[in-house]
Parts: sequence; structure tokens; C-alpha cells
Amino acid sequence: MAEPASHDGAIIVYDGDCPFCSRYVTMVRLRDSVGPVRLVNAREPDPIVDELRGAGYDLDEGMVLRYGGRTYHGADCIMMLAMLSTPVGPFNRVNAAIFRSPTASRLLYPVLRIGRNAVLRLLGRTRIADMPG
Repeated sequence: MAEPASHDGAIIVYDGDCPFCSRYVTMVRLRDSVGPVRLVNAREPDPIVDELRGAGYDLDEGMVLRYGGRTYHGADCIMMLAMLSTPVGPFNRVNAAIFRSPTASRLLYPVLRIGRNAVLRLLGRTRIADMPG
């Protein structure tokens, strides 16, 4: 979905209450390839969170990458992050090897989402959509 870029670099909108999501966005290495990276916790007030919800993106179903005037959600987001990240460190090499494939991303992302949802339930955390506000 083409959209105007809000600034140079990238924006990643993720679930800040999910330990996996939070760790993932801090480990993926993007700054060398895309410039500044703005991390946005979907559970905190932010105009981009409102904009994405208004455009119909379900932030409980996947994180979002906005880069190069485009918005990537869920499996597409993970694939783009893998393609854009620098191969520094074991995490980024494994991430790139697995998720640069559109097929692997589409097959594995639902498994990751199920794990995320289970962990959030175990931790007693609500869905993003169920938050007040």
C-alpha cells in the first residue's frame, strides 16, 4: 500500500508489552541500511498508531514497518526487516536466512503470532485492541 513517507529512515510499530516483539525490534540491525529508525510502542499514544488503526491495520495481528513510502504489516513486515537488516551478529544472520523468503515468512509468521498471543495471556496482558482509549 503506497503512502507518503513521513521522514527518511523507517518506523516500526510493535507491541511493547510483548517480550519477543520488544527484543526483536532492538536486535534487528537497520540503521546502517535505512538510516534513522523510530520505534513506536503500539500501546502508547502516537499519531502513527491512530493512523494505522484508522487505515484498518490490526496491530494485534502483526507489527508494522513504514519505509520508503510503503507500509508493511505482519509477515511482509518481518520479511522486509530481514531484507533490510545488516548481517551483523548471529541473530541477524539467522533472521535473514529464514525470513528473507516470502514463503517462509508467510508460513512462520502465524506461528510467531500464536506464541506472542499465548505469552501475553500467560503474562495477563490485554490485546492492543482491548486497551482503553
